[in-house]
Amino acid sequence: MTSDPRLAPAVTATEVRVLEGPNLYFPKPAVKVTLDLRAYLEADRETVARIARSAGLGSVQAGAPCTEQRQRVLARLAERAVRQVSRASGTSRLGIRSRPGGDLSVVVVSFVWRRRGPAQALGESVAPVLAAWLEDRDVIEEQAAVVRAAPEGPPPRIVSPRIPVASVTGTNGKTSTTRLLAHIAMTSGKHTAWSSTDGVVDHGTMIEPGDYSGPAGARGVLGAPGVEIGILETARGGMLLKGLGVSHNDVSVVTNVTADHLGLQGVDTVDQLAEVKAIITRATRPGGWTVLNGDDPRVWAMRTGSPAKPWVFSLDANSPAIREALGLGGRAITVLDDHVTVLTGSGVPDRLVSVVDVPMTISGLSRHNVANVLAATAAALALGIHRESVIEGLRTFRPDAALNPGRMNTYTVPAGLGGTCTVIVDLAHNEAGLEALMDVAEGLREPGSRIHLGLGAGGDRTDEILENLGEIAGHRADHVVAAHKEHYLRGRTMEDLEAHLRVGLQRAGVADVASFPTEMDGLRALVAEAHGGDVVAIMCHSEREAIYAWLAEVGGVADSPPDIRRKVIAARGEHEAEDAIAELWVDEDAQRRIQTAATLSAAYPGDARIAYEYGGTFDSAGQPERAVELYRQALGGGLREPFRHRAVIQLASSLRNLGQHEEAVELLDELAVERPESIGVAGFRALALQSAGRADEAVATLLAAVAQGSLDEDVMRYRRSLTAYAADLAPTHLAPKGS
Repeated sequence: MTSDPRLAPAVTATEVRVLEGPNLYFPKPAVKVTLDLRAYLEADRETVARIARSAGLGSVQAGAPCTEQRQRVLARLAERAVRQVSRASGTSRLGIRSRPGGDLSVVVVSFVWRRRGPAQALGESVAPVLAAWLEDRDVIEEQAAVVRAAPEGPPPRIVSPRIPVASVTGTNGKTSTTRLLAHIAMTSGKHTAWSSTDGVVDHGTMIEPGDYSGPAGARGVLGAPGVEIGILETARGGMLLKGLGVSHNDVSVVTNVTADHLGLQGVDTVDQLAEVKAIITRATRPGGWTVLNGDDPRVWAMRTGSPAKPWVFSLDANSPAIREALGLGGRAITVLDDHVTVLTGSGVPDRLVSVVDVPMTISGLSRHNVANVLAATAAALALGIHRESVIEGLRTFRPDAALNPGRMNTYTVPAGLGGTCTVIVDLAHNEAGLEALMDVAEGLREPGSRIHLGLGAGGDRTDEILENLGEIAGHRADHVVAAHKEHYLRGRTMEDLEAHLRVGLQRAGVADVASFPTEMDGLRALVAEAHGGDVVAIMCHSEREAIYAWLAEVGGVADSPPDIRRKVIAARGEHEAEDAIAELWVDEDAQRRIQTAATLSAAYPGDARIAYEYGGTFDSAGQPERAVELYRQALGGGLREPFRHRAVIQLASSLRNLGQHEEAVELLDELAVERPESIGVAGFRALALQSAGRADEAVATLLAAVAQGSLDEDVMRYRRSLTAYAADLAPTHLAPKGS
């Protein structure tokens, strides 16, 4: 610790930043000054107390050197420096705020401005004034003269909208919500422009590609000729570095706040990140609406700082946030009886559309997209778009490469090991995004199939986030490869980034994974190792267009909403004709069942499940010859569990009824190896053995099954004896295990 401040490091302003619009500190343009005051932090109490008194702070508790108390005193001292120079330069009333920075030596002071040049000069005066005070010098008048002499400079580059504007922010979902909201607005016939991380789009035409989620995007949108509605994706970086791009908005939307991009630009915690996201809510007109996620406590808390009315969205129809919003005179939107539903103080729910009829929800499978749908729907209605147009927009927005590129785009692609697999292309840029991707992958894979994941991330993620991504991947995917984003390393090496991913994978028990330098290489390798019914998910950011082109080249086809619905149903182990199949077996007339199944078979030619059910109708009607033919067709067509083993049992049973006992036994022998725990398989095998004249083996099979699988008290007491008797009856090579 340095006791003599004259030997301490100099006071420095590490940043003097002009913020053009509403920002973290004020709802209007401001200057932000970041100061490194290590000399003050390490000075003795008496020195700091003396300077504080001279600056007009009176008697303060200066705090011990290098403490948080000292840092807070220094923040107040920086504020006094700004105020004294401001008054000396002729401005008696000035909004000023200060706060501690992330490091103990850092404080931030900010103030509003109307004239750029003097404001910049005032910001640059703070460090010289504080440095002089340490040396018992006063340079207030000298710095005030510099401020007075500064040229006015250009006015703030902030736009005052003359059309309805919606601002959208959040950690996850803001781009998808922006795109869906824009689609709804265009569906209503309004000339719509929007900005996002993709660029500036004028009514569906990209006019400026690139990341325009900041003030430049707002200027591009509101400057589009003839625009009637503007929608602005608003990222944290733009708000921190430039301020909000508009003086106000009519509707603000905050999707959620989770850990992402922490440790950058003075934002180190999720609470601080939430404070940044809340900027758009404070800039919402009093007559407008603030659309907030009621399932995220940090987001819902933003209602208290917004002058607008709250419109809460929640996946839980019984959420306390819904009751609170309605109590405040606001509105709510939720899922009620599987419908997107608006709630008001009237108590009469307005059911807009079934969730499964909204393609963006992936047949209701993607919960995070259901939340995005709720947010966009509320925003559209808040902008005054007619109800019918909102519903039409929800029904017609497809989560594909055309309307929502890089967000849960699904394809049917020839699998490297036969059949077709599902490929999902999604950004998944943080933990919440990866969890959402894995939810969708799980909901699309057929029973018994695998999930393959191309794991990758940008280099600006913290070590902790990278490790968490690896752990999520290791727990939720069956096969993982590292698929890097070489253009987004952002200061890291590929080796360093992968090392942290591997730490997380190892926490999940994954010892090693293959590594590929690009997303494309990783995807190719995963598809080559996929079987039919598998799901391949790629965390894609840098090579989206190239991946789309490659998928088309290898015969991949983008899934339509009906395709997705079929996959979701298949993943549940069901068939899209499940209701018709259920009705088939309710009918007690055997011949009518056969006729109904024949109609189904004609509607689904080559469908293994329908062939299986069709075979069952002949089986139950006492016509085993036709049943055998259809069971073989179903098994040859790739019938999957839980129906495959049932078809084998029924085929073997029908063969036994036809006198083909040995083939029946062979089929059930193989199935018994696959499913040794099944008493049902053992029972049918015993029947086949008995019909084949192998009665002792039949009894042995049943005894072994009972001994191994029954929890009957007497069986448990005599398990060893029963197992031994079964072994005595069975041929040596077929003796039960443990005999």
